[in-house]
Amino acid sequence: MPYSQLNERFLKVRQQTEAICAPLSPEDMVVQVMLDASPPKWHLAHTTWFFETFLLKPNLANYREFNPDFGFLFNSYYESIGKRLQRANRGNITRPSIVEVFAYRKYVNEAMLQLLSQELSTEVLTFVELGLQHEQQHQELLVTDLKYTLGTNPTFPEYKEVTYNKDDVIDQEWISIEAGVYEIGFKGTGFSFDNETPKHRTFLEPYAISNRLVTNEEFLLFMQSGGYSEASYWLMEGWELKKKENWEAPLYWFWYEDNWWHYTLSGFKPIDLEAPVTHISFYEADACAKWAGLRLPTEQEWEVAANQYPTRAKHFSENGLFHPQIETEISFLGNCWQWCYSNYNPYPGYEQAAGALGEYNGKFMINQMVLRGGSCATPESHISTNYRNFFHPDKRWQFSGIRLAKDIRK
Repeated sequence: MPYSQLNERFLKVRQQTEAICAPLSPEDMVVQVMLDASPPKWHLAHTTWFFETFLLKPNLANYREFNPDFGFLFNSYYESIGKRLQRANRGNITRPSIVEVFAYRKYVNEAMLQLLSQELSTEVLTFVELGLQHEQQHQELLVTDLKYTLGTNPTFPEYKEVTYNKDDVIDQEWISIEAGVYEIGFKGTGFSFDNETPKHRTFLEPYAISNRLVTNEEFLLFMQSGGYSEASYWLMEGWELKKKENWEAPLYWFWYEDNWWHYTLSGFKPIDLEAPVTHISFYEADACAKWAGLRLPTEQEWEVAANQYPTRAKHFSENGLFHPQIETEISFLGNCWQWCYSNYNPYPGYEQAAGALGEYNGKFMINQMVLRGGSCATPESHISTNYRNFFHPDKRWQFSGIRLAKDIRK
């Protein structure tokens, strides 16, 4: 990529992170209301620390780090880099101030532009792209984390006012996939995460997968028919968690004035019945599928079907809505992450990279479930049909939804 294009891409990604934070108050920037959610100020600093640590310090002559304490404060989980603040304590970082964090970003941006003006090796350019993709991941986390922060505020404050579409949802139809051997994983040129490789073959029995996501209306039928009170639909671990946490509806749903409402980043709104249901755990998604006499797809089934429908609906972070929209056409990408009935495991032949780069994905390949497709908080340039997201099955604060599948009996 020519210097001017790389320079433009770098600045565009960095500016987008700050644009997401623009509507927030200083108080919004520092609070950490649960372990999984980090304060916006921490995201701003951590993504900057990534460029400083992995690119500037080893590659830009005479570079001086902005503040030696920042490596401890803003390292996330890279044990090979050095000591780090524990995740649960990120909300305690009242100092440095947000002003100093923005100064840190400016300082690192200027140094990165110096680095990008030089002749760079393929290895360094790979780290530049990884840094940009990493920042886009944190842009999505920024949105989901700040929604949890504002959504647990008793006044349900508005992040920004937006207008959602009011189109009619497409009718549910089934996409049939024949039995056969299919290629899975990253197939092209350019960037991919290591957990998307190596490309490999897998055999699939015949199956069918829904052309759209489960809607709020359909999930409400599950609720009204006793879905949260019938143990036979639930995995035992999920059933015990449901009882412990008193789950009766998706996260952010509230029974108000004889109707279901939910918190969105544009405020407290009535449920849009035709929009996709979101903010549900794997356990809830699986229980709903069983109630319907269906199942969740495996990630291999999802990817094979998604590759046949490359159309991208315009429901990514770029439209600024940050809320799932009614589906009017077949698209496997955007709107809601889709839980798959697949453990997050390495692909056959996967080799974890040495050093800090190997800590990016490999060490998390246990006790988590795969999600596919991206969401309304995902940058469009960041997602693909081979992208593998992963979370523990109890997590609900991401924009996670349901695409149903079924076996084809012959």
